[in-house]
Amino acid sequence: MTKDQKVVAIQEIKDLLQDAKVVYVADLDGLNAGKSSDFRRQAFKQNIKVKVVKNTLLQKAMEQIEGVDYSEMFPTFKGNSALMIADTANAPAKLIQGFRKKEEKPALKSAFVQETFYLGDNNLDMLANIKSREEMIGEIIGLLQSPIQRVVSALQNKPETVEAKAEEAAPVVEETPAAEAPEAAAESTEETSAE
Repeated sequence: MTKDQKVVAIQEIKDLLQDAKVVYVADLDGLNAGKSSDFRRQAFKQNIKVKVVKNTLLQKAMEQIEGVDYSEMFPTFKGNSALMIADTANAPAKLIQGFRKKEEKPALKSAFVQETFYLGDNNLDMLANIKSREEMIGEIIGLLQSPIQRVVSALQNKPETVEAKAEEAAPVVEETPAAEAPEAAAESTEETSAE
């Protein structure tokens, strides 16, 4: 690879990493061409970018990214490396897990997810169980809606029960209209005075 080709390759990697929040580095070594292309196809369907890279070029590109110090990942850059970029934190881990039901590889080398570094394949299960932003928002909304729904339901049912209890408890009293009451009182006083 010429110097110019290396510069172009580093720039391509930097472009992928520039605004990435989820970065995985996996080992695809041992996958034949058919299985490797199947892995890439599945990644594409899940909106995960996969790029096989040279370790030295990946390290140089990461060193040039501002705002994130990827140096913790560098010791894992041995052998064949594939860079995986995604928007969803657990998507690459789930893809690797699903693929490994039939194959030994890919293996997780390292990952940068939610501003935390994960080194080694032993972190794969933990990464797969990380909730995506959308899942977390959905759970929070569900938790917030549950008490509100109970209150609304109680309020909707409350007027009916209060009115029913009030009707049962109140004795039936015939009321005389206010206009007739003074005349009735006057008539009764006239009758008593006439006698």
